[in-house]
Amino acid sequence: MSGNGYDLSASTYSPVGRVFQVEYAYKAVENSGTAIALKTKDGVVFAVEKIYTSKMLEPTSNTRIQTIDKHLGMVASGLLPDARQIANRARKEAASYRDFYDDDIPVKFLNDRLSNFVQAYTLYSHVRPFGCSALFGGVDRHGPALYMVEPSGVSWGFFGCAAGKAANAARAEIEKLDLQNMTSLEATVEAAKIIYECHDELKDRLFQLELSWVCPQSNNQHTVVPADVFAAAEKAAIDAQADDSSDEESDESDED
Repeated sequence: MSGNGYDLSASTYSPVGRVFQVEYAYKAVENSGTAIALKTKDGVVFAVEKIYTSKMLEPTSNTRIQTIDKHLGMVASGLLPDARQIANRARKEAASYRDFYDDDIPVKFLNDRLSNFVQAYTLYSHVRPFGCSALFGGVDRHGPALYMVEPSGVSWGFFGCAAGKAANAARAEIEKLDLQNMTSLEATVEAAKIIYECHDELKDRLFQLELSWVCPQSNNQHTVVPADVFAAAEKAAIDAQADDSSDEESDESDED
């Protein structure tokens, strides 16, 4: 991808109507670990493939799961420092809404405010677009809700969404799920399976699965999933991956 001078500013269009700095921001998302979010009948589940570059890194550092408000969570794919800035902005918006209305901010209202904030960084030459996609959701008075804000500022409401280097493969797996009839507890297993299935061991050998949720089991508050739920989901994902490998080996032996 070459901007031919039209990529020096986010406020400059190319002759064919492209904004190259926004496209470069999407590339930053595509080079990051996969993040997914699933809206179930009773809540929202988040899962992240946190990739390590060294065995010396502390496993609990640089988490890609953020708590925005007691009923709201967020995961991001792309540049982590940019994601933290979006999370901090989201927290300020949630706090401002509570101060003014004395109530939890509706997820759709937060989506509108965040998408406007992200889009503003594509308008001026002295700033650059955010190099991340933010997936956030929770349970408000209208029920479970899930949205994704992209680097351009465009946002969508989803039953299930994914971002990152394996987003296409993850979306294909999400589309197979009956999310409207699935509980959040069941979705943790499916989310773990998708992350493990989409992980590329050849390029990124070291990674850590991160899971959080907002659902009745957490009193509709955003928390990391309990250790026993996490262990069961991760075990199911590893077993499913092992079964797939066994099936592939059997098929190869049959062909021989």
